[in-house]
Amino acid sequence: MKLVTYRDGVAAEGRLGVVQDGLVIDVEYLGEAVGAALPADMLTLIDLGPDALAAISRALTETQGARPAGIAVPEENVRLLAPIPRPRKNIFGIGLNYVEHVAESAKSLDTSTDLPKEPVVFSKPPTSVIATGEPIQHNASMTQMLDWEVELAVIIGKRATRISKDDAMSHVFGYSVINDVSARDNRRAGQWIFSKGQDSFCPFGPAIVTADDIADPHDLTLWLKKNGEEKQRSNTKHLLFDIPTLIADISSGITLEPGDIIATGTPAGVGAGRDPQEWMWPGDVIECGVDGIGVLRNPVVKIGD
Repeated sequence: MKLVTYRDGVAAEGRLGVVQDGLVIDVEYLGEAVGAALPADMLTLIDLGPDALAAISRALTETQGARPAGIAVPEENVRLLAPIPRPRKNIFGIGLNYVEHVAESAKSLDTSTDLPKEPVVFSKPPTSVIATGEPIQHNASMTQMLDWEVELAVIIGKRATRISKDDAMSHVFGYSVINDVSARDNRRAGQWIFSKGQDSFCPFGPAIVTADDIADPHDLTLWLKKNGEEKQRSNTKHLLFDIPTLIADISSGITLEPGDIIATGTPAGVGAGRDPQEWMWPGDVIECGVDGIGVLRNPVVKIGD
């Protein structure tokens, strides 16, 4: 199931929708059509768990070909928000999680040439999240080295505290796309949160695809284009630490809760690793895609003096 948070010309707040056959079907209104109480927002749906997803599936089947007016809107007539517009807590980022990116980072960013022995975890605050179509902010007084990183995002569906790798995938609600925007010249004494956590530095979306609709999250092609020119292309099968390892590692000391987001790391091809190095500037358009999930498209705009 492909789920979005959307806004049309009527709703003041973002609403939960299912994308099907070119339409965005409003979940709460769908429930009303079949006499069921279905959630109006993504976090409530995640909290409710598998039973709510099953109820949505039943309602879609029951109303197929006979939905009341106003339940479904053409995709082109809605504005997509980030699937979770305001995450409850920081997004968990994973650094240096593709072998070739470890090598390019060591060459250009003074990180170690050795492969990490355990996941490198950092975070991005909720205020960094933006939707597809919204601008990535470039403040020249803050950075001259604004970089891109396409990543598969994992959305947690069930509370996880000190769980094993064998049990980890049962805690996954679904998957999305993140651009881990990074100001390379804003790292501070080895700490990354200011480099990676500024406003607009986490484009996220356009949708969450539920785990049951992704046959193998460790065999997904991901790619990034800058102004139509491809800069990154790889596959999640090349993750150094796979998804069960990441969930088990984080949950060993930090409880993962429904709606938490893990950005699993980026492959080679970032701007810092190029010769000559290449950065994002106002006027650029960045597209990030993961097969089976969708494409994020964000312009880069100037802010400040």
